[in-house]
Amino acid sequence: MYDVVIIGSGVAGSICANELVKNGLKIAVLDAGHTLQRADLVLNQLKSGRDDSMSPYPLLPYTPHPDPILLKDYPSALKRPYDTSYIRTVGGTTWHWGGASWRFLPSDFKLKSNFGVGRDWGIDYQDLEPYYVLAEREMGISGEEIKQLKQWRSAPYPLPPVPLSYMDRFIKDKIASANLNLQAEPAARNTKPYDSRPSCCGSNNCIPICPVGAQYSAIHTLEKAIKNGVELIENAVVHRLEDNHKGEITTAIYRTPNGKDISIKGKYFILAANAIESAKILLMSKTTHSPQGIANSSGLVGKNLMDHPTVHATFDIEEPVYSGRGPVGISAITDFMDGDFRKDYAAKKLAIGNGNFSEIIATEMIDDLQLTKDFKTQLKHKTIRRIGSHTQHEQLPSLNNKVTLSATKFDALGLPYPEVTWDVEEYVIKSAEHSVKVYEKLGELLGATKTKINVNLASNAHMLGTTIMGADPKTSVVNSDCFSHDHSNLTIAGGAVFPSSSSVNPTLTVAALSIRLCEKLSLLLKET
Repeated sequence: MYDVVIIGSGVAGSICANELVKNGLKIAVLDAGHTLQRADLVLNQLKSGRDDSMSPYPLLPYTPHPDPILLKDYPSALKRPYDTSYIRTVGGTTWHWGGASWRFLPSDFKLKSNFGVGRDWGIDYQDLEPYYVLAEREMGISGEEIKQLKQWRSAPYPLPPVPLSYMDRFIKDKIASANLNLQAEPAARNTKPYDSRPSCCGSNNCIPICPVGAQYSAIHTLEKAIKNGVELIENAVVHRLEDNHKGEITTAIYRTPNGKDISIKGKYFILAANAIESAKILLMSKTTHSPQGIANSSGLVGKNLMDHPTVHATFDIEEPVYSGRGPVGISAITDFMDGDFRKDYAAKKLAIGNGNFSEIIATEMIDDLQLTKDFKTQLKHKTIRRIGSHTQHEQLPSLNNKVTLSATKFDALGLPYPEVTWDVEEYVIKSAEHSVKVYEKLGELLGATKTKINVNLASNAHMLGTTIMGADPKTSVVNSDCFSHDHSNLTIAGGAVFPSSSSVNPTLTVAALSIRLCEKLSLLLKET
């Protein structure tokens, strides 16, 4: 019998484990995958011949995860494609993320109250602010206060911001005349040695794998938790939670790669897979006492899936700016993250990419039959003169966007694939139309000879909202402390509980909520 059983070892699960074990509790962390080594992942990428976020990560039959080459239909999608990305392995998806670590804005917590759309959280910015500080310290966030966003802080960032690149400074100067503001993004990336991790070496390989560990990954926190006494159980594919007549979760059942089912008991359970996999586990857990699935008396498990639908743009300009030096992303334009316009259309973050475009431009030249003797010279000329950007738009919760269980597709363990029904609402479409106009203006300001805009509104791999937070058990799955309305000893950690998506990346808020959850849970365990 464990004090707490944690399902999932990504940011939410690892931070919960590390927080709880500090209090002398007996903690087990179950993960469907296995432990990976950074050096092996770097070699995997080099050997793969691929240039995508999943290239280093083994695809195993008993833990399928999205792969743009090897497994395009996990999760399976209805209505429109849902090309997301996540890793089912120890340490989770922060093995390959971009590191952007924003706090939500105060208004993000009061969307309904302030703008008449979406839903409010059960907490506000002031409630979460102390936990943002703790999360920033655990993750080693580099950044500086952006006064324009009115996010008051009780403590400074632990690390100074990543310096703007030559390209960032070029853009900042060019757009100033239009009163547009380019800022360094807060990032989980060391600008000096911190917490036994080195400084960023500027390899431009944050996605798919930071080769030196300067960028935070949940594996850093999990290693500390294990050292402090947390038990990690690998290759444990949890597929069922069981409850009793009192509404208490008694058991988690996991399946091993050879198909054997094993039960594990705890006083409390934290479900911390991700918004898709957590919903899948709950929906698979139909019991006598919970016939719709665990935590699903409201019928809302799996529903209200949100993401950050994207618009992409590239600008070919006259002078060299050398994109690709340093981390994959350093800066963003912050003027459209908040304002009264949110009554009518979505807030958004315009991120400036810092990738190397040589492969993309080479492919373009080959497709256009530009195979001249000076191919390499022209390729270099074009590559150092291209700027890339993507805009991620906030999305409102909708019952029509949901995760369900496939009736036709199953993995090697006989477990159903998650099936996603996802679309983009008018609130986002109107904002995307405005984004196109912003990009056209940026092209003029940058002196672009060619501006290319792609309004695909695809997933940005930020899965949110499938076990949504709220005060009413009839219209939500968890309360403001992330405890299930239906089961007093079940909590859900991660983006699945978000009632709104904001326009910024969710990972830091996931971490802060997890620390807050564990503070509440530790107090309850002291009382028992």
